[in-house]
Amino acid sequence: MKTLNTEIDGLLVIEPNVYADDRGYFFELYHATRYQLPHSFPFVQDNEAKSNKGVLRGLHFQTGIHAQGKLVRVVTGSVYDVAVDIRPESDTFGKWYGILLSGENKKQFWIPRGFAHGYLVLEDDTIFSYKCDNFYHKFAENGIRYDDSELTISWPDIGKPFIISEKDLALGSLTDLSI
Repeated sequence: MKTLNTEIDGLLVIEPNVYADDRGYFFELYHATRYQLPHSFPFVQDNEAKSNKGVLRGLHFQTGIHAQGKLVRVVTGSVYDVAVDIRPESDTFGKWYGILLSGENKKQFWIPRGFAHGYLVLEDDTIFSYKCDNFYHKFAENGIRYDDSELTISWPDIGKPFIISEKDLALGSLTDLSI
């Protein structure tokens, strides 16, 4: 397994060792002693979402004591995954990092607490899965609009309009946040 740092402190890309032969493949999704993630909380919740091409989810996060770190991956299909640094004290506050995650490349993306997260689905029947180091708490949810002009995220052109929930369209900008 390779763990790669990004230009934003705390965000990690994990490339697992995949063992493939004529029967298929095998790899470890997570191993507590091999995955040296910079967090001190155990994973307590696993989530999965299935979406079609064009669905954009996010940019979501939870606040305060309910903040979550997430280890994300794609089981089948592909997404363009984005994390935005919302740590007020960080030198990279407001900066974002994007990565292609797919069932084919099997990369994982560690997004620690203090980041907003979202993804654009690039293929029909994509299954997105992630581990959380804190439980979901409805009253702690928050987010930033995917097209916030302050962030200028370069979402891929998929040749059709994005499909976005009413809830996500109602999110504010980075400057609207009280973190």
